[in-house]
Amino acid sequence: MNVLLLNGSPDKNGNTFIALKEIANTLKGEGIDSEIICIGTKAVQGCIACGKCSTLGRCVFKDELYNKVREACRAADAIVVGSPVYYAGPNGSLCALLDRLFYSASELLAYKPAASVAVCRRGGASATFDRLNKYFTINNMPLVSSQYWNMVYGCQPGEAAQDAEGLQTMRTLARNMAWLLRSIQAGKQTPPQAEERTSTNFIR
Repeated sequence: MNVLLLNGSPDKNGNTFIALKEIANTLKGEGIDSEIICIGTKAVQGCIACGKCSTLGRCVFKDELYNKVREACRAADAIVVGSPVYYAGPNGSLCALLDRLFYSASELLAYKPAASVAVCRRGGASATFDRLNKYFTINNMPLVSSQYWNMVYGCQPGEAAQDAEGLQTMRTLARNMAWLLRSIQAGKQTPPQAEERTSTNFIR
């Protein structure tokens, strides 16, 4: 089994990495592999609502980051998305990537367990946590919880390592993820049969 850990911070080895690494180390102890992918510092193309993905089966833009994360999602059994808090929300570059990914490749993620992690200096973690979870809850993905909301505190690089409760929350999250993955594997149930999709709007 393999878990994709998506680092939504431009700082490859910053506080968000520390939180995700704590998860990765705990998963390893549970016998589960993981991979951390950092979105990096390059500009990330956002969705332009062109609709081409409905015919292409992938986003019309062919940037390396999207391709890498898309293929990692295909191979992963679960996903954890971590982000620093910017103005009480996730990193905009991360959201630009997730918008495209979930719209164009939702079938690669559906029914896979998921969790989000917010890393902040002081406030905004709950709003970030909520925003990221919305990607999962619109796509039939079971949310993995922990002993507290998935938050770690730290401002300067490395400070997250001092947040004992936050890191414990990450370890608990990892063990809960491992437990759910093993339970799913043991049950080997096929996903529920989906109804034909009904879409409505409020313009009559």
